[in-house]
Amino acid sequence: MTERALALPALMLALALALALAAPLHAAEVRVAVVSLADDARHAPRRLAQRYPDQPHGRALDGAQVAAAEARFALEAAGQSLRLEAQQARSEAEVATLVAALARQGTRFILLDLPPASVRAAAGAVRPGEALLFNVSADDDGLRGAGCAPVLLHTLPSMRMRADALMQYLAARKWRRALLLSGPSPADAAQRDALVGAARRFGIAWSAQRAFRLSNDPRERDQANVRLLTAGAEYDVVVVADADGEFARGLPYATQLPRPVVGASGLGAQAWHWAWERNGGPQLNRRFARAAGRPMTGYDWAAWVAVKAIAESVVRQPAGFAAQAQALGAGQVVVDGFKGPPLSFRRWDRQLRQPLLLAHPDGVVGTAPADGVLHPKNNLDTLGADEADTACRAPT
Repeated sequence: MTERALALPALMLALALALALAAPLHAAEVRVAVVSLADDARHAPRRLAQRYPDQPHGRALDGAQVAAAEARFALEAAGQSLRLEAQQARSEAEVATLVAALARQGTRFILLDLPPASVRAAAGAVRPGEALLFNVSADDDGLRGAGCAPVLLHTLPSMRMRADALMQYLAARKWRRALLLSGPSPADAAQRDALVGAARRFGIAWSAQRAFRLSNDPRERDQANVRLLTAGAEYDVVVVADADGEFARGLPYATQLPRPVVGASGLGAQAWHWAWERNGGPQLNRRFARAAGRPMTGYDWAAWVAVKAIAESVVRQPAGFAAQAQALGAGQVVVDGFKGPPLSFRRWDRQLRQPLLLAHPDGVVGTAPADGVLHPKNNLDTLGADEADTACRAPT
């Protein structure tokens, strides 16, 4: 046999070995679910059509899908894949059962596009080590405080974070006298309390605090008429607490004195805005608009960044779910949220620390934390509950 003939089998063996080594291994699948509520009042067709200020304009699944597509190549390079699935509970009573079943079946990461009561039910249905839940659409402070849970992370800014951002801005502009208008619902009261607390922290004084009520009853005329509600006081700015946004929408340019309106209408503190033009914002907005057919909101961003955080933890901590969950909750996973500084979860209340965009419907005027507002460790922790005053007592 010739030397050339002897070399052929060896060459073929080497080639086969090289091809085998180059072939990708079977990717480990990471299952992510987005749980929503079929009868969620926030997504009722009439409400969505009204496009009230700072309300959801669509389901959080849209943002999650954009993030999953963006993360695909990084996950593939790490030998991982992400499977995103939508799950919908028919009623609030079914939420806990659905989330528990997903966790038992091996879905380790679950995004909750749910109102506060349903988020609480979901968090109570999962034990540590079974799954990690991401609250992407409830800004309730109680979920980050006394009602926190070791399995629950938050990517949507809390009510207190948004109130702090607004009051920092008012202080920076030296608008130190404010008129507060608030509605009659418990959700309005929660917003009012957050704003009052933030005003105290940042030196904003109330010229008056008044209650509004949407009504055609002539006996409640004083509580429904914007000109009457905003008369008889001197103020630099009108602050409105309106969880639904229906009353607040009619405030700008309708006040007795020519003053800016902030809060639930006018200028608001938001997680995201379609007109954000820095840090890759235009590119993200274009990708989302192509995928969803509408502008990206803060609720969409919260779902997007939750999936980004999951993907980052999977790439950085390939050892398994326990290590990934621990790293996320301890603030060891850093995410680029396209808003400037790196983002991570606070260890004490599991809230994603982040800048907020100070924006009106047509554009962004600034960001918070405001210049000059400092913190000993991380300036982002001037927004929301700091470690020293958190009411969260769940084990980390």
